[in-house]
Amino acid sequence: MDSRLFLAFDLGAESGRTFLGRLSEGRIRTRELTRFPNAPTYFLGHQHWNVYGLFEEIKKGMEAGSAEAGKPLESLAVDTWGVDFGLLAGDGTILGLPYAYRDGRTEGAMEGFFKRMPREDVYERTGIQFLPFNSLFQLFATARDNPALLKRAETLLFMPDLFTFLLTGEKASEFTIASTSQILNLRIRTWDEAILSALGLSSRIMPDVLAPGTMVGTLLPSVSVETGLQEIPVIATASHDTGAAVAAIPASGEDWAYISSGTWSLMGVELPSPLITPQTLAANFTNEGGVAGTIRFLKNIAGLWLLQQCRKEWSKSMDLSYDELTRMAAEAAPLKVFVDPDCPDFLNPPSMSEAIRNFCLRTGQVPPPSPAETVRCILESLALKYRYTLDQVRLLTAKEVKRIHVIGGGSRNELLCRFTADATHLTVLAGPAEATATGNIMVQALALGYVKTLSEIRAIVRNSVNVRAYQPTGWADWDSAYERFRDVTGL
Repeated sequence: MDSRLFLAFDLGAESGRTFLGRLSEGRIRTRELTRFPNAPTYFLGHQHWNVYGLFEEIKKGMEAGSAEAGKPLESLAVDTWGVDFGLLAGDGTILGLPYAYRDGRTEGAMEGFFKRMPREDVYERTGIQFLPFNSLFQLFATARDNPALLKRAETLLFMPDLFTFLLTGEKASEFTIASTSQILNLRIRTWDEAILSALGLSSRIMPDVLAPGTMVGTLLPSVSVETGLQEIPVIATASHDTGAAVAAIPASGEDWAYISSGTWSLMGVELPSPLITPQTLAANFTNEGGVAGTIRFLKNIAGLWLLQQCRKEWSKSMDLSYDELTRMAAEAAPLKVFVDPDCPDFLNPPSMSEAIRNFCLRTGQVPPPSPAETVRCILESLALKYRYTLDQVRLLTAKEVKRIHVIGGGSRNELLCRFTADATHLTVLAGPAEATATGNIMVQALALGYVKTLSEIRAIVRNSVNVRAYQPTGWADWDSAYERFRDVTGL
């Protein structure tokens, strides 16, 4: 295969990055070209995403890609986090900065919407885990608090679709990102008219849903001139970052689970069709779209968010890297105190360390006395939550799971990977860390016909990355800890 070059933009809730991908001779290589911060901006008491600043960073990344490539690029694509969206007027103007999902405006929105449509009906139609910041409840909050804004809106675009629109002028919604919204009927894979009606919205506001790996359009001439790129295709990749990451899991067979580990930990298995039952509703599992018609059956777990917020807080008095904090935690006493990472108290507290302390006091535990003990508490609690989630996956799907693939930035955290192997009694295979960018690029290659199947994508990734294996040890101690974890968390 001749060398093919692709550009991928991976925007996360903390930072964004530009990657150049090179596909050649059955291998994929990625190189980070630019990195830029991404944090909500506060305006009139609310958190918003600076979409214009992010678009400027994307264009800088395009300039860097043009300079680095040395030859024409095949295409580019954008992936982001889920649920957040922008609203467009008829002329394409963005109606205000998109809200950030941790903004407090959705307080009470879930309960308010359930008065219009029962919880059970919503889940039966969408198969999506109930989280207070899902697009459905963000829209309900908008309709409740700012109905004039929705009246002006002609089109709703989720974040990656919004950037694709700014690049091409074309309005469409990609399947993996649309499926996170709790507005898409996953059984028929289109917008749910009954849910939209309950919101008081017409389906006209929702664009067509495209399969991942669809060419949306080409770069607008003005963007092409500004960035130095040719008017290349812009692809609707698996534009939800986890959808892209799961596509790049270097797995074969079917006896595996995954954890896409970062700010969030998304843990689950791949299924051929949605699993929507009273049991999956009770367990609050989600069914999200994947590549090649697959379903990501998973649970959203708070992930390294707790550690990120603690480090941000501690940085005011001490500058410690994540690696330094992890090394300190490795020396701390094991399996002493636990928290439930998904406790609502940890969603966006003023002080994460204080929230952890309060949880411990409320559950009759001695709070961790230092940053080292706090980090160990977070990582061990995550590993034990993974075991709990794995037990649920096995029960709900009757699927045999013999190993866990950990992908994303969290796969670099050796201590968390070791804890996960010990807690679950399974081999943990860590890597690639840049699974999202890799998946983004490989789905672009799928769109252009350079690869043919999801299996081929994964075979190329297996041939291209080094995966580290962690074997379980210390089962008895972790089994005892698991019982205490469930006791203090009420799981």
